Amino acid sequence: MPRYQAVLFDFFGTLTRCVQRGSAHQATAELLGCPPATLTEVLDRTYYQRATGRLGNAEATLRWVCDQAGVHPSDQAVRAAVASRHRAVRADTRLRDEAVPVLAALRQRGVRTGVISDCTHELPAFLPQLAIAPLLDVRVFSVRVGRCKPDPALYLAACRRLDLAPADCLYVGDGGSQELTGAERAGMTAVRLAAPDLADHMVFNADRCWTGPLLASLVEVLDLLDPVAAPLAAA
Repeated sequence: MPRYQAVLFDFFGTLTRCVQRGSAHQATAELLGCPPATLTEVLDRTYYQRATGRLGNAEATLRWVCDQAGVHPSDQAVRAAVASRHRAVRADTRLRDEAVPVLAALRQRGVRTGVISDCTHELPAFLPQLAIAPLLDVRVFSVRVGRCKPDPALYLAACRRLDLAPADCLYVGDGGSQELTGAERAGMTAVRLAAPDLADHMVFNADRCWTGPLLASLVEVLDLLDPVAAPLAAA
C-alpha cells in the first residue's frame, strides 16, 4: 500500500512551469486606461487581498484595483478588461510536461490527487479546460475558501473533501505563500519542488527558510509513494 493516500499539489510553479506576467497583460492595462507599470505595481501589492475573493467577483475586484491605481474606466471597459485579464493569466499558464503523466500514474496506483492554490478568479474559470482537470479528485482555491496559504483552512478543506486525515496526504509545492510550512502545520508531509526553471518564477511570501526535502522534478513524487522497506529479520 502506498505511504500516502493522496498527493496534493500547488498549481502555479508546481503543476505549471515558472510563471511571469506576459505581454498579454498590457492589453488589460490599455483597456483600463492605466499605465502598465502602475497596474503591475497594484496587482503585486494587493495579491493576497484579491486572492481571498473578499472583494467580490472578477469585475468588482478589478474595479477595486482601478480605484487603487487611480483610474476610472467605464463599465464596458471594465468588462472587456476582465475578459482580457482572463486571457492573459491563461496565456501565462503552461503545464509541466510531466504533470499529466505523474497525475495519471498516481491515480493508477490508487492514490487520490488534488490542487490547493492561492489564486484569483481566473484559475477556477479555466482549470476545467486543462488536461489535468480529469485527473484531479479535489480542487481547493483560495479565492473560494476566503483564506490564503499558509492558513490551515485550505489544507483541511482538501482533507475533508477526500475524507482523509492530513497525515495521509503528501503536499508538493514550489514554496510560495509559505505553503510548505503551512502544510506541515496542518499535519501533512511537505516537499518542495525545486525545478531549475523556478529561478524565474513570480512568487510572493516564499518559504525562504525551508530545510525540508527537495525534488528536482515532479516525477520524483512517484518515488516517495513506495512503502518504507521493513528491516530484514535477524538470521
